[in-house]
Amino acid sequence: MDFTVSEKMKTILEMVNEFIDRELIPLEPEFTTRGFREMLPVLKEKQKKVKQMELWAPNFPKDCGGMGMSLVDHGLLSEALGRTPLGHYVFWCQAPDAGNVEILHMFGTEEQKEKYLKPLVAGDIRSCFSMTEVDMPGSNPVLLETTAEKDGDDYVINGHKWYTSSADGSDFAIVMAVTDPQASAYMQASMIIVPTDTPGFNLVRNISVMGHEGEDYFSHAEILYQSCRVPQSNLLGPEGHGFVIAQERLGPGRIHHCMRWLGICQRSFELMCRRANSRKITRDGKPLASRQIIQAWVAESAAEIQAARLMTLHAAWQIDNEGAKAARDKISMIKFVVANTMQRVVDRALQVHGGLGMTDDTILAFFYRHERAARIYDGADEVHKTSLARRILKTYDF
Repeated sequence: MDFTVSEKMKTILEMVNEFIDRELIPLEPEFTTRGFREMLPVLKEKQKKVKQMELWAPNFPKDCGGMGMSLVDHGLLSEALGRTPLGHYVFWCQAPDAGNVEILHMFGTEEQKEKYLKPLVAGDIRSCFSMTEVDMPGSNPVLLETTAEKDGDDYVINGHKWYTSSADGSDFAIVMAVTDPQASAYMQASMIIVPTDTPGFNLVRNISVMGHEGEDYFSHAEILYQSCRVPQSNLLGPEGHGFVIAQERLGPGRIHHCMRWLGICQRSFELMCRRANSRKITRDGKPLASRQIIQAWVAESAAEIQAARLMTLHAAWQIDNEGAKAARDKISMIKFVVANTMQRVVDRALQVHGGLGMTDDTILAFFYRHERAARIYDGADEVHKTSLARRILKTYDF
């Protein structure tokens, strides 16, 4: 793997980091105390500036209005954007829209691309991804209770979903539902586009997560599908290929997540180091950084972040060059390694800030409560470790 970053990419990263420092980080105090929807007019103005900089939709294909970055380059960019919770949204490469764009680009019909893909990449609409269910294990996407039964030219969808992130304010959902319960486990479900204004699409609530319901893009919804009728032309890809499409979506998606988490690590690390150097703890003015335990945390964090970064970039490089299937083990590794690295770094940074770290006067408390879920969504740590270990052990069979 060539570790050289192109001159073009270096310039882009400099522009992005400067924009984040100047335009977005100053908005964070307002963001953590006011509702997201109230901030939308300001964020839309920032998005206009991103478009003027020609950095809009960096990871989306050029033929639908994006920059067409490779996964490695977008990984580097995603790390920079992850330094603030507003980064990905303002540059329009946020989950779950990023994954939905990939699905529509790879599996959508020309009609679906015209109606949903183009306005989604342009930022005119938002979307959500509706897979996780209340009574089913989220780590096993073949276990679904939501059904989509054919009735004439339509599908009639019934089911109960939750953690449908960003459903509040979305224009359409991509729904995983069982279309053939008699098929093999991996061929039962399909993906279907459901406009959110369809009768029977019921947003029950935005789920309160660690005391915060959120709103609009920053929310996780509970959805009840009650005889929700959509045309069969809304099917994405072949019927029964929902699991296959999900795997295509999740590989690159985990690179996006991991590099965003590394941005969170880097921001938390910077805050920790500045706090350690500036916080006086003795009468003669010695800083917190003079204590060996703090020095150990700094050294460990720096090493862990770099190790996680290299692992993730290598996985991205392998997907770019050999495909997601070849990188399967690397993808599993980074999912639990980077999530745990982030949790440790954020926790250390918060501890160094003491009581200040518990407040919303810094971004650390936001990271702490909103990113704990990284070890659960897209497959819990334990599932990734178990499946990875099984694949490894098979290579040592006698």
